[in-house]
Amino acid sequence: MDLAHLNDRGLVLVGCGRMGGALLQGWLARGLAPKAVHVIDPKVPGWVAERGVSVEGPGPADPAVIVLAVKPQMMADVLPSLSHSGGADRLVLSVAAGVTLAAYGRAFPGAPVVRAMPNTPAAIGQGITAIVGNDQAGPAALDMAESLMAAVGRVVRLADESQMDAVTAVSGSGPAYVFHLIETLAAAGEAEGLPADLALDLARATVAGAGALAMHEDEDPAKLREAVTSPAGTTAAGLAQLMDPETGLGPLMRRTVAAAAARGRKLGK
Repeated sequence: MDLAHLNDRGLVLVGCGRMGGALLQGWLARGLAPKAVHVIDPKVPGWVAERGVSVEGPGPADPAVIVLAVKPQMMADVLPSLSHSGGADRLVLSVAAGVTLAAYGRAFPGAPVVRAMPNTPAAIGQGITAIVGNDQAGPAALDMAESLMAAVGRVVRLADESQMDAVTAVSGSGPAYVFHLIETLAAAGEAEGLPADLALDLARATVAGAGALAMHEDEDPAKLREAVTSPAGTTAAGLAQLMDPETGLGPLMRRTVAAAAARGRKLGK
């Protein structure tokens, strides 16, 4: 969706690290004028000012949106300086893990607030983001938040904020799990006699290709797994280890996601 409709009032982006920078590039590509954006960050990347984005002086007097793209550990320091910026007609959109809608509600009384949880593939426009809003965030606010986050990939809406910690543990943290899968698959190939660079190349391409196939087929992944698995074949031998009910990937992944979700709940407190 084109974002030119925000050009009149403008947008304030707080934090221009990897995620904030990816969002900004996506917005500019979708029609948001550089002069309509004001970035607040002590270490603004050089390309931001080169694109004509405001990085100094006062921001828009009446921005339509404030986007918080700082780490959750920094939010307590950031929110007090922005609390005067809330308003019933101003969307507050946060991409910080753990910080609750209630916390934002205290900082921005009466403002529509939307929490968003993107993931790092957003850097190449292949992310997926889950969003959920507070009671003040009506259809228009959620539509605007979805338009902004769609600049870096797919967007899904949650039924309730209680689902956000699980989303964070699955898709927010999930890319790191996949990267570690690539690491370990490559290391296992090397242990079987492959050169390190070849093993890594095979592991990367296999994970990327399998993910692309899973998206393309839009089918139960169990059926895709079964289609690759011949009875008593090599894949079946490997899966016997990977699918062990006690020591396999299933119980390990459940512990992994549970630990990440628990950390998200702790950050929220």
